[in-house]
Amino acid sequence: MSAGLRALDAALEAVHAQTRARGAGAVSFDTLVLSRGLSGLVLAPHPDDFDAIGITLQRLHGQGMHLHIAVCTTGASGVEPGYAGAQTDEARAALREQEQLASCAFFGLPAAQLAFLRLPNDAGGNPRLDAANHATIQRLLVEHQPHCVFLPHGNDSNVTHQRIYALIDAVARQMHYPLWAWLNQDAKTLAMHHDLYTPFDEDAARWKAELLRFHASQQQRNLNTRGHGFDARVLRINQQSAAAVQAAQPYAEVFELQRLG
Repeated sequence: MSAGLRALDAALEAVHAQTRARGAGAVSFDTLVLSRGLSGLVLAPHPDDFDAIGITLQRLHGQGMHLHIAVCTTGASGVEPGYAGAQTDEARAALREQEQLASCAFFGLPAAQLAFLRLPNDAGGNPRLDAANHATIQRLLVEHQPHCVFLPHGNDSNVTHQRIYALIDAVARQMHYPLWAWLNQDAKTLAMHHDLYTPFDEDAARWKAELLRFHASQQQRNLNTRGHGFDARVLRINQQSAAAVQAAQPYAEVFELQRLG
């Protein structure tokens, strides 16, 4: 284990232990000191899950973490029928992938560090928990050798979120691959422990809103069905999270840390 990886492991283990002590609150990302040259895998169940934690990923990217993004499913069902002329699942999938490419370009992530897995689904439209999908996730770990993995919390009403968590957890255990999972709070998270949070201000919120709006199909769907945009929905969660962890800034992305493998 390299010195940088030992330092990462010690820092996250300390956060994990501290926040589970009686009466202790979540720890600010701003207190972490991480070495450069670490590798992170963003395992996004849908296109746009990367952007939901864009502030944390931006800071890690700026600190030298090499990020690889793997979008697990097409998210075609999240596009309203006929939106932008997309009439088929294939067209809707292509549209969402173009949105993700555009958002990552705005973020500053090279296209070569973004992959679309299009994991096969079961009859219910959710990724299968089968040998083929396990093998795909295993190949990601072998190829990128990540020190951390980022994804929505598995305790979530969204079945695809549940399945992707189950896949990475099972594969890491099978491989005996030590890996810190940063499980982020999402609109559909049922419950989670608050270990770590990334606070941010109004200027950062405006940047994040612009990042989120690259997912124009989701922005329009939220406007049509909820009366507010995708950007407003995510930032509202971040405001609620900031209040929950008593952050000094008006917004926060919140994570539970789990040691996999």
